Amino acid sequence: MKTSNNTILITGGGSGIGFEMAKQFSRSNKVIITGRDEQRLKTASAALENTSYIVCDVTLEADVTALAQKIENDYPDLNLLVNNAGKVFVYDMLEKGINAFEKAQEEMLTNYLAVVRLTEKLLPVLRANNESGIVNVSSVAALVPSQKLATYAASKAALHSYTVSLRRFLSDTSVKVFEVMPPLVNTEFSKGVGGENGIAPEVVASELLTGLEQDTFEVLVGGTRAAYESYLDTARTSLETSKI
Repeated sequence: MKTSNNTILITGGGSGIGFEMAKQFSRSNKVIITGRDEQRLKTASAALENTSYIVCDVTLEADVTALAQKIENDYPDLNLLVNNAGKVFVYDMLEKGINAFEKAQEEMLTNYLAVVRLTEKLLPVLRANNESGIVNVSSVAALVPSQKLATYAASKAALHSYTVSLRRFLSDTSVKVFEVMPPLVNTEFSKGVGGENGIAPEVVASELLTGLEQDTFEVLVGGTRAAYESYLDTARTSLETSKI
């Protein structure tokens, strides 16, 4: 897929991985970033070239409907959607009163269901353009769940499965479907899980650009590749065992 002269929407683009993606894309593309914090979006967009912002909470149906309508009216040339907004809680499921259900509900809504809703609403615009793409930002946690990230990992596993199905469903259209699976990344988002020990967000953004250029539909960043190969080996072993 081409990586210049696109019109790109990045959810959660005001900070972290989303901001670095916007930064690298904005050098040769038109970029729109979204998020809930207008001041953060304003500051981020002012620091980048060719970048504007739209305030939108992707977990709210009314906000997503308004966003889709604005894109249809003002940016009909949109041809790349990056579903990057995310939510994570770090907790011990055995701790009394942790409210695991409420936390899982919020993670599932933000990390998975919101992606399904926004993608559905923007597909008509994307399909109307000759070369389009959808990028879903999942996580290595989808393959290797962490003890204290159990429900976050489950939401990313759901996103991974959905992405595979969406890619197959859209295989005969103009829309290509990509998935970025980062390991631990050094951002404010991952501070609670030792993010300072992770890779730089610029690395994720750079590998995404390379993946788009090469039509690499599963962009396995850093140590995620080894985790993915182990995951596939385990799946093959389980399948072979079930045939016995």
